[in-house]
Amino acid sequence: MDTLSAQQAIASNKAAWNESAAHHKAGAPWQKLLAAVAERGFNCLDPTLTALLQQVGISGRDAVQLGCNNGRESLSLYGLGANRVVGVDQSDAFLAQAVELASRSPHDPEFIETDIHHLPEHLLGRFDVALITIGVLNWMPDIALFMRHVASTLKEGGTLVIYETHPFLEVFDPEAANPMLPVTSYFRREPFVQHEAIVYEGTSDDATAASYWFVHTFGEVVSAAIAAGLQISHLQEYPHSNREELYDRYENQSAQLPMCYTLTAVKRSA
Repeated sequence: MDTLSAQQAIASNKAAWNESAAHHKAGAPWQKLLAAVAERGFNCLDPTLTALLQQVGISGRDAVQLGCNNGRESLSLYGLGANRVVGVDQSDAFLAQAVELASRSPHDPEFIETDIHHLPEHLLGRFDVALITIGVLNWMPDIALFMRHVASTLKEGGTLVIYETHPFLEVFDPEAANPMLPVTSYFRREPFVQHEAIVYEGTSDDATAASYWFVHTFGEVVSAAIAAGLQISHLQEYPHSNREELYDRYENQSAQLPMCYTLTAVKRSA
């Protein structure tokens, strides 16, 4: 994908997320979230990511979440003792939800609307921890360029923390007649294109702008981090799912697939 088409994909993804935002405020889960964030110790992160952040040392440190969506995970970092938290996302509709959640919270995060390729100057070299959670990497057309921008937010000695779905899962379709049969190449180059609203659980038939889901192999992700001047300090794969409920069917198999992973990498001195 050339530079122009990559920019078009990023813009179209932003439009698709903005058009999907209303779905994420519909129903009881949003109301429960509004109530939950009022607690000083609010934390919606699962045990795997919570334990990793505690191991890395989030308490008393400054953190940025790149791809923060509605800010619930950024607010959770305060529940783990973070000193200052900034959430970055290109969707203004989801950042409006983040601001609403923060208004119910005792904490005061900063939310910035921008895509990763246009980070404001005041974010550079500022953070002890940079967090990336599920789904962020697959919206990025160029994983190597993305990692360079991520690394730019960290202080020397700062740590990137990634908790992502395993790229091997992309070869399967959980809604296929035989969901255990690979249906696409692990080395696929073209993005998946979707025209339906982006929802966390279930499906939606509502049409939106096209969204582009890019596939990056495990080797490409690790190599991109290394090339960006980040030294891998931890890498672990897991048999549990951290994505949509549809993928739960791949858990607890006699021949178990890798379903997600955690990675930490430290910014080396120049």
